[in-house]
Amino acid sequence: MEKKTIAVLFGGCSNEYEISLSSAAAVLDHLDRDRYDIVMVGITRDGVWLKYSGSVDDIRRDAWHEHPSCSPAFISPSREMRGLVEVTDNKFLLTKIDVVFPVLHGKNGEDGTIQGLLELSGIPFVGCDTLSSAICMDKEIAHTLVRAAGVATPESFTLTNGEKIEKAVAAAGRIGYPLYIKPARSGSSFGITKAYNERELINGVKLARMHDDKVVIEQSIDGFEVGCAVLGNAEPVIGEVDEIEIASEFFDTKEKYSLETAAIHLPARIAAGTAAKVKETALLVYKTLGCKGLARVDMFLTRDGQLVFNEVNTMPGFTSKSRYPNMLRSIQLSYQEILDRLIQLAAKENEITWSR
Repeated sequence: MEKKTIAVLFGGCSNEYEISLSSAAAVLDHLDRDRYDIVMVGITRDGVWLKYSGSVDDIRRDAWHEHPSCSPAFISPSREMRGLVEVTDNKFLLTKIDVVFPVLHGKNGEDGTIQGLLELSGIPFVGCDTLSSAICMDKEIAHTLVRAAGVATPESFTLTNGEKIEKAVAAAGRIGYPLYIKPARSGSSFGITKAYNERELINGVKLARMHDDKVVIEQSIDGFEVGCAVLGNAEPVIGEVDEIEIASEFFDTKEKYSLETAAIHLPARIAAGTAAKVKETALLVYKTLGCKGLARVDMFLTRDGQLVFNEVNTMPGFTSKSRYPNMLRSIQLSYQEILDRLIQLAAKENEITWSR
């Protein structure tokens, strides 16, 4: 079989830069070198693109950008090139790319920006398209569409750039405390706080505005969070449902990556009928928001058994210990098989024939 060239993008101009490094390192460790030629492209915190040929360990340690192999590079938006342009010795070198795997989290990577560039380039890529990525990244828009599809969402209020904080205070009075204050377009729980009174609400809005100029004030749901891994395009497969057990106020950034007091239960400690309903609802959300390739759909299960939508991650954490691959492992898909399927889905979507 002719080997295909896969470009793995990592890093990014985002507050989830370090998380991307961990995810990308795991992806690079598990890609089958007998099937693929791998091209590594890192994006620094400042947004500088560099082709990189060093070790995966240096990516994990965030030392990759200091490696002598680094050279300026960029994906050309020209469909005539369909590849990576590297600048070296005052020359432009073109590497043709078959599929791009953008292992990027958060803004400037998971929000439709990179996806738009890749759609212009004509190069197939793993994951949701520009529109779906942008919709899923924006908590207000995603909730509006999901609610229209008949799935319950928390009561919420959005404070846009320039609007006075008094509007949020008035909305909080209608919704009732406690409340969550969230940047509308941020991931990994960055900038999220829980408020029990007006003073905490005001401080929470100030913090959220450091991450985004659009802030969502959201009802606290009395229940626990369940997640569902979805893989595929027209006929996706769904992994086993997991459950987050927390001891603190919420599943914050620290707990997500340390699990010091939180625990992930896989499978979730719920009845089989409830798990089936979670999967059915996750699939409805996935299709409603136009997802393809992959996504993790997160919901709350209330004390009375109601499902309430939380969010969709179009590029969830991808370390070997992350929730998304673990949920799919539970239906007998290995990490390498997940990667192979994602690459094949991207290729098939763009009418490239792959042989086994």
